[in-house]
Amino acid sequence: MKHDLIQLAKNVFELEAKAVSSLTKKLDDTFIEVLNMIFNSKGRLVICGMGKSGHIGKKIAATLASTGTPSFFMHPGEAYHGDLGMLTDYDIIMLISNSGETEEIIKLIPTLKYRKIPMISITSNPLSTLSKLSDFNLDIGMHDEACLLGLAPTTSTTSTLAMGDALAVCLMQMHDFKPENFAMFHPGGSLGRKLLTKVKDIMVDKNLPIVAPETGFADILHVITQCRLGICIVMEGEKLLGIITDGDLRRALLSSERSRFDFQAKEIMTTTPITIDADENASAIEAIMIKKKNK
Repeated sequence: MKHDLIQLAKNVFELEAKAVSSLTKKLDDTFIEVLNMIFNSKGRLVICGMGKSGHIGKKIAATLASTGTPSFFMHPGEAYHGDLGMLTDYDIIMLISNSGETEEIIKLIPTLKYRKIPMISITSNPLSTLSKLSDFNLDIGMHDEACLLGLAPTTSTTSTLAMGDALAVCLMQMHDFKPENFAMFHPGGSLGRKLLTKVKDIMVDKNLPIVAPETGFADILHVITQCRLGICIVMEGEKLLGIITDGDLRRALLSSERSRFDFQAKEIMTTTPITIDADENASAIEAIMIKKKNK
């Protein structure tokens, strides 16, 4: 039984991989025209699909929106009962239907035609009603579903998702979409935090642990302990002379040829500390620390 299930899972992977791979042969001038129309649009790309196609449509819309192409999902049933009002005259609609005959989708076409909303369809049948009535049709090809009954959308939805990803990635290239742009749309993610957080956002700028060059061991230790940062800054007026870390103190205590407690800040400080501008990205600090650690 275990072997049979493993083989069944492998069959699913092979069927879906074959279907996605075959999409490379489907790319032609229509794909480029679709890209250009979306890229040059002054509106949004509205994606519409029923059932499993709808779930895939939501993911495609989310990917597009997060990578520089304004997009949102609209449920065809809700669209037929008022949500078509969400569309502006500048928008483009993408209708997803594997068969190209989904009733809830087909019912929207007369209104879309009347309003002259450009229509892109994704179907597996270029001869279907939806394909013929669309301005552009992206053909994902007809393949056996991975479902044992050949009924549940599996291969077809994977192919649709891949087509949507191809559109999103190509549009990213056309928009010259950079990591900084991605971070702007993902401020809560790790990349967003890295690229949007500035040094000044995380640095300590009050009650700094400052000592003078002549400060002795006891006072240095007191300042470092009080600030709980593991360092103190050696200043002469407004001039930075160096820093002293916990490690500097330990090394001084172990290596001093004089009395272990008989030294001043200027004798053990690091005189060439690495500094960074307050307006730099916080990620730059991480890069510097990793580089120095690996040396």
